[in-house]
This record gives sequence, structure tokens and C-alpha cells, in this order.
Amino acid sequence: MATDKSKKQPEASIHGDLLEVVLSHVPLVHLIPARHVSKSWRLAVSSSLRFFNRPKPWLILHTQTTRSPYVTTTLAYDPRSDLWIEIRQPPVKYVSALRSSHSNLLYMLSPSKLSFSVDPLNLTWHHTDSPLVWRTDPIVAAVGRRIIFAGGACDFEDDPLAVEMYDTDSRVWDTCESMPAVLRDSAASTWLSIASDDRKMFVTEKVSGVTHSFDPETKTWEGPYDLRPDPRAFVSAIGFAGDRLVLIELIGESDKAQSLKLYEVSRETFECEELGEMPSSLLATLKNGGSQLSSINLCCAYNFVYLQNPSQPEVILFCEFETYGCRWGSVQNSIVNELNPRDRIVFTCSKVEIVDLQKALSSENCELVVKVR
Repeated sequence: MATDKSKKQPEASIHGDLLEVVLSHVPLVHLIPARHVSKSWRLAVSSSLRFFNRPKPWLILHTQTTRSPYVTTTLAYDPRSDLWIEIRQPPVKYVSALRSSHSNLLYMLSPSKLSFSVDPLNLTWHHTDSPLVWRTDPIVAAVGRRIIFAGGACDFEDDPLAVEMYDTDSRVWDTCESMPAVLRDSAASTWLSIASDDRKMFVTEKVSGVTHSFDPETKTWEGPYDLRPDPRAFVSAIGFAGDRLVLIELIGESDKAQSLKLYEVSRETFECEELGEMPSSLLATLKNGGSQLSSINLCCAYNFVYLQNPSQPEVILFCEFETYGCRWGSVQNSIVNELNPRDRIVFTCSKVEIVDLQKALSSENCELVVKVR
């Protein structure tokens, strides 16, 4: 019997586990339209992100030109997809030099204005009056609903250790107990590393490892605590990776760093438990061929710690906390080579979920563009 070749054969469809596996290889930004194909695809996307390839914290690079009109650009690295993404949005109104603090806090501070952003992609900016004390190099932290400014005051101020706190709900500034007197010679972000969660801010002297904590509820300081588990360390930095307070130590001397160690710090006893040591090959990459490594920057979120050599912004390494230890790696940051070397560069890090991308793309003023390497 002759067959009717004009009759269309039914198309094969993918569903279930096979669809979820396929979706696990799709970049996170491209899963947004996939969620709108059908109800079953929306469920498959959610299941794929939960069981096959979870979202990972993004490293976000912000640049600002040093001349008027002080244009800002934003590029993000998604380790889940191993992609750089340009976040196109309207320019941020210029207040002063763009700065970052700990994880995802961006801010600009002038003698009269403060602008800051704390959402995962730093798309929303808040504007208010500046603190009463003028500061040139403060430590700044978001603790719950409060933004804390400490130290960094000009020489002509009465109290260089002054602490002020802005409540984002009431939009009111409040004064607090000054920083401990022992920090008088180091009360600036140049010399202090900070970390914060929803309850407290922690401040560590980079050179000594001496640490204090600040409680915004009582407006008081506690400490000092000794965070120097390895006496050979010459510089320290702290951050929060999810619920973990982590400590990074460079071991050796600034002109001959021998190793880099990562610790988890107990917030009750301040005892340090070693989590891992950076492989020597990656430490050499962090040095980028140079012999000196006098400081280190870190951005943390969820189970990721990103590490960066301040003098070499194109060199970025990371440590991912896994079930059975740490996974070390590097970020191919050739994107920096496309930037103007005179531009100001700051980093933030955020746990970016698909709902955050959905919210960003629902705005007419935001576009996410995958960069082709």
C-alpha cells in the first residue's frame, strides 16, 4: 500500500529527566524565556536548577570613567554558565567616586549626598543626605536594614573614630559608640577588612588580624579577638560566605608569599578551623608573575569566595565550598582588557537567582547581553 508522504510525522518531544538535563547546560539568562514555553517547561527549569546545575554566586564588575559624565558600566561573571554578561541599564546619577564594600554593597559619598545599592544586581539606588561627619576612607557595611559608616574621617574632625548608622526604614541617621581606641591609627578601609551579616559587623586589621565586632542594636563594640591562626601570616581579610564567617591569610612575606589559607571562624569563640589551602599553581597565578603580593581583596556570597589581586584586576581566583572540601579555580577575566585602564573598577558578589533576572528583564530599562569570548 502506498504511503501518504504528505502526511506529517509527529515531532519527537523531550520531557522529564532528559529535558531537565538539557536545561542544565543552558545559561541562566536564557532560562527566562524557557520558563514561558509551557507549565511543564517551567517546572522542568525549576527542577533542573534544583537538582542538576544550581545557580552560583555572580562576580559583578563595575566601572566608572574618571571624567565627566562619569559613565558607569556593569559586567557580571556567572560561574554556573562560565559566561560574562553585560548588564545594560540607565546610567547611575553621579555623586562621587564609585566604591564597593564587602559583598554586594555599592555606594557613592559626597559631603552632601549618599547614594547606595544593596540588591543582587545593584539595579536599584537609594539616595539620602550624607553622614554628619565627613569621611574620606570609611568602612561601610550593610547590617540588616542599617547602613553603618565608621572611621575614615578627615583630620580636622573632632572624632576620627566616629560611627554613624542610617536606618533604611525610618530614613534617619543615628550616632553610635565610637570605634575602639586601639584602631585609631588604622580606622580606614585601606587598613581594615570588614564582614557583615544581618546582625553584626566584624572589623579586622589586615596586618595584625586583631578583630572587633559591632552590634547595631546596642550600638556598641566588642573585642578584641585574635584572628591570626598562623603566626607567619602577613595580611588577613574576612568575609561572609552564606552563614560562614571566613578568614583568608597570606603566609610568608609581602615580597615572597608562600601560601594562602582559608579558615572558617566561629562567631562565638572566634576559633579558626582551616578549610583549605590554595594550590601553589593558582598562588603563582594570583601573583601574576610578580614577586610581591602585599594585599588581597575578596568578595563572598553563599558558597563562593572570589579572590583578587588589587594591582592585577584581570586576575581573579575562586574557592567553592563543596560537600567534601574546597574546589579552587580561576576566572578567565579577559574582559578587563577591553576596558579603559584609567577607569575605576570595583567588584561585588551576589547570589543571583532566576527571580532576580526575571525582575531585571521585566524592566524596560535593563538588558542582559552575553559577551562572546
